[in-house]
Amino acid sequence: MTQIQSLTRERAVAEDLARQAADVLLHYRRNGFETEHKTSADDPVTVADREASELIVAGLRAAFPGDGILSEELLDNADRLSCERVWIIDPIDGTSEYVKGSPDYCVSIGLSVGGRAVLGVVLAPERRELFTGVVGEGVWKDGVPAGFSDRPPPQSVIAVSDTEHARELHQFALPNMLPSGSIALKMARIAAGEADATFTMSPRSEWDIAAGMALIGAAGGVSTRRNGREIVLNSAQPHIGRGILAGRPDVVAWLIGELLRLQVPEQVHGVTPADDVWALAPAEARQGQQAGADLHLRQAGGELVAWALARAGEGQQGAVLERLEGEGRHAGVLQKDMVRIYGPLRRG
Repeated sequence: MTQIQSLTRERAVAEDLARQAADVLLHYRRNGFETEHKTSADDPVTVADREASELIVAGLRAAFPGDGILSEELLDNADRLSCERVWIIDPIDGTSEYVKGSPDYCVSIGLSVGGRAVLGVVLAPERRELFTGVVGEGVWKDGVPAGFSDRPPPQSVIAVSDTEHARELHQFALPNMLPSGSIALKMARIAAGEADATFTMSPRSEWDIAAGMALIGAAGGVSTRRNGREIVLNSAQPHIGRGILAGRPDVVAWLIGELLRLQVPEQVHGVTPADDVWALAPAEARQGQQAGADLHLRQAGGELVAWALARAGEGQQGAVLERLEGEGRHAGVLQKDMVRIYGPLRRG
């Protein structure tokens, strides 16, 4: 039995749930909603996120009761770690854009089998664009077969974060950057040939990229960490600790060289001795990590430009920023990234 036969029902269910969730999101877009924030003003959540998540989760549990589920808006449960098949969901990837009234957001539903993304469904509600990919079978946009472009790497379109572009990336001479919001939608458009590769300076979470990884994989592409290491899904800690790279293999290979040449920075969070960037950390940073603090650093072209030590708060106490070192701009970006992890930081 081929993979497309074995996942025919999964594809149909995921597409139907994505359409239903899109209707929920459009309903609140028309009728209004209140916005809350998780860790900072850059991390919004709405009733639409929660209702869409509940709809998708209920539908998947009814259809596939033996599968695990990981959703950004669902309290995580360690039971998923023992499941071979896990659905990884972001009911709104691009909530900031949704809140602002931008069409650049989507519903993202991915299926991981044995830690590997095998099925992805991404739906952009405002334009009703539906991207579906099954690894080993191909990619479809609105039911029509799609795939990578044939642009030469130097003329390739590089989809980048609009936030990262406005903050820093516009200063780098990387050609053909296309800023936008949702990472899942970027990856879907790459799989359909509308762009060619993407990268991030900041880490992402599994729910941001699982469906996109399946779409790019279905088109014959690759998705890795910025250092080229594999991303295994359904991890106990579902936050990818560093930036990512994804897209057409030849474009990704070219892009790696360009990012090194231009010294485009990257944040790496939760650094341990097992990480390749551990060698960049000064002795006091390593000592702090080994004494129980979380180590965060920012590197550019293999050179350390900022580092920090922090500890999560206990009880009602906020997280503690024990140390922050580096040139002002780099240190400021690193600290802002950390606020998204911990919430407000107080100096230790």
